[in-house]
This record gives sequence, C-alpha cells and structure tokens, in this order.
Amino acid sequence: MDQIVNQIILCGTLGSPPVYSHENHGKRFYTFPLEVERLSGTTDTLPILAAEQVMAECGLQEGERLRVTGQIRSFNRKTEQGRKLVISVFAESIEVTSCPPANDVILLGTICREPVFRRTPLGREICDLMLAVNRPYNRSDYLPCIAWGRTAAELSRLPVGSVIRLTGRLQSRAYIKQLDTGREQRTAYEISALTACAADL
Repeated sequence: MDQIVNQIILCGTLGSPPVYSHENHGKRFYTFPLEVERLSGTTDTLPILAAEQVMAECGLQEGERLRVTGQIRSFNRKTEQGRKLVISVFAESIEVTSCPPANDVILLGTICREPVFRRTPLGREICDLMLAVNRPYNRSDYLPCIAWGRTAAELSRLPVGSVIRLTGRLQSRAYIKQLDTGREQRTAYEISALTACAADL
C-alpha cells in the first residue's frame, strides 16, 4: 500500500499559548492545546504540533478560534515505565476563523494488530484496532482507533494486514493509570470511527 491518506481538519479554541517543543533540521517546533467541542457538549483537548513559520503566519492568542489542517502523527517516547505512544496533530496550516467546531479525519491504513472486540455492560459493541498509516520516506504512523455498533462487528472480522478507509474524529479520553507509586490521571487519544470499510486499492 503506497497511497498516503492522512488528513485532519479541526476548528476549535486555542487553550493556552504555544510552548517550545524541539528543533529539527533547523526548524523550531511548538505545541499547544486546541479545544474542540462535540455536539454532545463534551470538549476534546487535542495536542497540536506546529513549525514556528506556520504559527507566525497568523499569530496566536489564547482564546482565539483557529482552523487547523494537517495529519495525525505518532512516535514512541521512552519513559521510566517503558515506551509510550504519543499522538499529536502535525499542523500544515493554521488560520484564525469564526467557523463552528469541526473535527474531521480521513485515514487509509493497514490493520497491524489483532482487532479487539468487546461489549459494554449495557451491551454496546466496541472494536479497538491499531492502524499503520503511511507517511513519506517509508515511515508509518501507528494510530489507535475505536469503532462502535455494526462497524465494530464488521472490523472485528478483518484479519491483520487488511487495508481500510476510515472517517471519524480525533478524541481525547481521561483515564486512571495504576503505577507502583500510586494512581495517576492520564489522557489517551484515539480516532473514533464514523465509517470504516475494507479499501479497494
């Protein structure tokens, strides 16, 4: 699978000023949280990674509404507890907007881990899966996804190596991690699928 499809469009509010992240090939990168409301009223707080030049084109002020387009990226960070998969939105463009909240994701990826199918205590069907999404220069992003209902049941029957096309949204979810030193609140990021099906390539 050589085709690259990894697109996200967000409209939300700048939660706090950008902070310096790192420098790569002479470019400085910054991170900031973007708060995107769902129709339910819940707010997803999503991590944005942007080059200094991309941010400079619009100037960012806390509380400002922004439209961010880019790709969902992942990398493994070494921690004392082991490796941690870090998810962020790599911004290709940022502009000030007055548009309503938006959170639209399109992915084409390969199932790289056995899907996990389960039911909630109320009987709702859920499927967790990991997608490997192509990036240029023979690299891939590994993105956790979750599907519900009929879509969950269909995806759970697909074997590892299947290529799927998925649309949905990037969401944040708080959870409690039990550590040797005690309980710690963390945030997980995953793509919640609205549609997903085997891709015809």
